[in-house]
Amino acid sequence: MSTPAAFPDRDTTAAKLSSFGEAEQAFVKLLMENPEQDENLMEGLHHHLDLAAEARFLNTLKLERVGEWLGNEAPPRLQMRLMEVARSSQHAAYQAFRSGLIKSGGLQRAFPKA
Repeated sequence: MSTPAAFPDRDTTAAKLSSFGEAEQAFVKLLMENPEQDENLMEGLHHHLDLAAEARFLNTLKLERVGEWLGNEAPPRLQMRLMEVARSSQHAAYQAFRSGLIKSGGLQRAFPKA
């Protein structure tokens, strides 16, 4: 088992999730294609949500949109981990992200009921 690549670091990933334009979405999609980058993506997502939780102004609509986009775009191997991140705090930033994930239905697509 190889170790995760050093780039991108959590700050770079968090910055991409924060601005989240088309170029940033393409960057995140590229990260999700490589399983070796999963840890970097999760660390960056945690950092992004932590920064949002500490901010003076909480943009819940943007956090929800990021959650919905990730839920729609992430491969099945990441869906459970995304939900774990979303449930790791009761702060409104995490709740908004979780709301977007739930709206996307990604977890249900990855693990359909029998």
